[in-house]
This record gives sequence, structure tokens and C-alpha cells, in this order.
Amino acid sequence: MMLTKRDKAIIKDLNKFRVMDRDSIAELHFSNLKNPQYAANNVLLRLLRDGQIQRSTSYTPYLYFGPDTQIKKNSQKIGHFLAILNAYKEIRKHGHIETFLVEPKYGSKGIVEPDAYLNFRNTGFFIEVQKSIYSDKQMQDKIDRYVDLFNAGIMAKPFPHVLILSDQRYALDSGNMFQVFQSPSFSHFVRGLKKESASTNIEKMEGIKIKIG
Repeated sequence: MMLTKRDKAIIKDLNKFRVMDRDSIAELHFSNLKNPQYAANNVLLRLLRDGQIQRSTSYTPYLYFGPDTQIKKNSQKIGHFLAILNAYKEIRKHGHIETFLVEPKYGSKGIVEPDAYLNFRNTGFFIEVQKSIYSDKQMQDKIDRYVDLFNAGIMAKPFPHVLILSDQRYALDSGNMFQVFQSPSFSHFVRGLKKESASTNIEKMEGIKIKIG
């Protein structure tokens, strides 16, 4: 059977996010239907039967993987990739996402690998979805690798902001080369943006400006 446009979009997202749960697939691809989960189940079962996707029944709801995904079904990174997916779903509720790359690679080995690169409202962000507990030193080491990326000069200017999504706050220093923001969630981050004035359509927080209209 030929793949539909929606089939291809689902497979593309599965390869992009590495792993997705049934409810997230329903939210992203079937939200316009009366019963998104039921519709998602039918389509995913067909794609699975046709060998287009992979599935793990060890979780509830079931988890699905793209045909090109190499992640093991019991990988400890599954929770991490689902956290990145949840961050993406939250961000899209605040507006159109121009670009969202999962674990993009930049430069040579050893240079930082962000959890995601986001272009949102014409503003670039490196996203760190930090669910595990890091020490200040461990997180500063990660920021230092962003400094190395900045100094490598392989990123187009302006250099993206670094946004750490974590319940824990860290004492960090980027050497004023770029801004580092910390927030429990993207929604908290957006709510913290203060309007520059009632007559403009620019939100601003600590020097960051994001066009909202």
C-alpha cells in the first residue's frame, strides 16, 4: 500500500525524535479528528503490519520507532528522548516552530551536542532538557563546550541562546559570549518574558528580544 502524506509525516517524526508514544503521535498528527487516539491506533497498526515502523509493548501507551532508528527498545535513553519530545510539544503551543533538530552534531568530536536546536520566532536556541541531577561543575563543563563551539566560528551569527529546561538551577558562566537561560519549562520561560512596552509587539527578558507578531 502506498504511504499517505500523514504516514510519511509520522515516519519522519519517528526518525527525528527516535521514539514517540502513541498519545504524542495522536496529538501531533490526528488532533483534527474526533477521536485522535483511535485514529492513531488504526494507522500505527497498519504501518507496523506493513513493516514501516517498529513498536515496543513494554510501555503504556505503546512506544513507536522509525524504520531508521537504531535505539534499542530497552535503552536508558528512551526517557531522555521522550522528554525532548514533550519539550517540543510544549513549545509548539506557544507558536510556530521554524526549526527543531534533535541532538544535532556540530564540528568535531568533543564539541557540545545539544539536546535540540530550536528556531522560534526568528530566534535561535540550543535546548538542554535536563532531567537527571548534575552538579554545577558538570553543567559548567557543558557550557564550556558551548564556548568552544562559539570560538570555533562554525555557527552563523548571532550565536543561539542556551536554554536549560530543568527544575534545578545552576551557577553558570558563559563569559558573556552568549546568553544562558534556565527555566523549569518553556512555558515558564515564555511567561517570564516582559513586554517592552504596551505599544510594541516585542517581548523582552534580560536583554533577549523575541518578535511575537
